[in-house]
Amino acid sequence: MKKMGVGILGATGMVGQRFVSLLEHHPWFEAKWLAASDRSAGKKYGEACHWRLRSPMPASARELEVHECAPGNAPSLIFSSLDSKVAGEIEKEFARAGHVVVSNSSNHRMDPDVPLLIPEVNPDHLALLRIQRKNRGWRGMIVTNPNCTTVGLVMSLAPLERAFGLAKVLMTSMQAVSGAGYPGVPTLDILGNVIPYISGEEEKVERETQKLLGQLVDGRIRSGQFAVSAHCNRVLVEDGHTESISVALRKKATIEELIEAWRGYRSVPQERDLPTAPKHPVVVREEPDRPQPKFDAETEQGMAAVIGRVRPCPVLEFKYTALSHNTLRGAAGAALLNAELMKSEGYLD
Repeated sequence: MKKMGVGILGATGMVGQRFVSLLEHHPWFEAKWLAASDRSAGKKYGEACHWRLRSPMPASARELEVHECAPGNAPSLIFSSLDSKVAGEIEKEFARAGHVVVSNSSNHRMDPDVPLLIPEVNPDHLALLRIQRKNRGWRGMIVTNPNCTTVGLVMSLAPLERAFGLAKVLMTSMQAVSGAGYPGVPTLDILGNVIPYISGEEEKVERETQKLLGQLVDGRIRSGQFAVSAHCNRVLVEDGHTESISVALRKKATIEELIEAWRGYRSVPQERDLPTAPKHPVVVREEPDRPQPKFDAETEQGMAAVIGRVRPCPVLEFKYTALSHNTLRGAAGAALLNAELMKSEGYLD
């Protein structure tokens, strides 16, 4: 297969770097066009980017020129990792110009005609794109992936919603510092500390969870019919968001049936063997002290939700711990898998 050239908005940032790294050996896509802020435009990527990943900067990206964030000669498929302060209008400008924008930014996630997508959970929501293009008169389109905290939560909930139905969800997060970008949280604020506030995070998690697990009916998303409460905290962990989750279900279930639902969960990405899809989207650990970010965040190349400590809850019905990699499954990897699903559905032809 001849690789499709793609562009990256916000290519010098942490998520942009993840895109560049993940695309280095991707079988379908190849990074050909990079864009960032005005102070980086006109420079070579190797000069403009302060590379922060452990793996080396791909040689293929090092000599690419960094462009301004404007359509111009950009490829048809664009991955966006722009800061939300500027992403909204720039992404719309690209969509109006005919580009397919696969965004990691938060600006358009809750737009009624924009798919908020986890391919294993709600691939049918891509049908919103027909409505989006009709409503807005665009030749292009925008698709979004969820907040990095929402992804692990929803991947753990989707098998339960499918098998038993959800009534109530309570989630407390312990979120890695890499989720704040670079340079992120000042050392003296986070060292030996837990910060029990991340601006806008709890509201995002609650709204996004209900949209993702909602139903597409007559061209609109009918939100999930369950209550969600989120408590979000920043902790001194480099990568990997850990979540303590309690649920009440609509149908009676045993712990063994929950584990069976998680372990047996498969969806479209696994059926089509999409390149970035984990073979096992939900992995259950039986050890009493797992999952842990240090050991489990990169399970299935960082694209799985890892679950453990499944037990009864005296307030709701069940409680468990979930872990997901916030910059892979929660950001660049999520957007890349969204684009793979779109290609498999014919949206990128």
